[in-house]
Amino acid sequence: MSTYTIGEVAEASGFSTSALRYYERIGLVSPSSRSDAGYRVYDDRTLARLAFVRRAKQLGCSLEQITDLAGIWDGERCGPVQRRFHELITTKIGDAQRQIGEITALVAQLQTAASQLSGEPVDGPCGEGCACVSDPRPVEAVPVALSAVPADPPIACTLAGAAMPDRRAEWQAILAGARSRTHSSDGALRVELDDAIALAELSRLVMAEQECCAFLSFAITVDARGIALEVRAPDGAADVVATVLGVPA
Repeated sequence: MSTYTIGEVAEASGFSTSALRYYERIGLVSPSSRSDAGYRVYDDRTLARLAFVRRAKQLGCSLEQITDLAGIWDGERCGPVQRRFHELITTKIGDAQRQIGEITALVAQLQTAASQLSGEPVDGPCGEGCACVSDPRPVEAVPVALSAVPADPPIACTLAGAAMPDRRAEWQAILAGARSRTHSSDGALRVELDDAIALAELSRLVMAEQECCAFLSFAITVDARGIALEVRAPDGAADVVATVLGVPA
């Protein structure tokens, strides 16, 4: 079995020497032996262990969780490690979905506030009725009769024609790193997104698009397949989706 110095392990694993020393202090990794001069010596098992640590860190596991997984790893049986890893990642999917919902709600609130604050200020000091103080959210509590809401919104985008190129450019920019675009059996367009996608920006764009294209339905999903944007449209609107989002119909 090959042996390595701490510098060689740092170069091969991508972890700094200071990180490796810290991992040693908390028991996450340990040198296989020491040289006659007292220097740390590592082997291939250390590199394999660090590759596992890096993967767990990429998926958002904490050091405590990684240490727990590494303890199972020491049993030299993959099955228990994979089952525990799956449990952690499944939990993180649920956490991520909740965060997306919170971010989407926050973006909607910020957009409403920005719209309100863009108006003319009151004549006088800030106070009741001032956009700096008033909260527009109570408007949401006003009841609306179901009959006032069209069951089938017309297939028409209300975005001004001059604004269409900019909107398409926004969609093309945020979907530039999409891994794939497919249509599901129910006709939904599913765009698989890169893990580094800016979710807040995507949420803002979805909210803006839904305002001008009420006939479209959007969903940002996070599951075992990764992050994706799903767009549903009624029959006859595929060309609108292709035009507005800048993706194939």
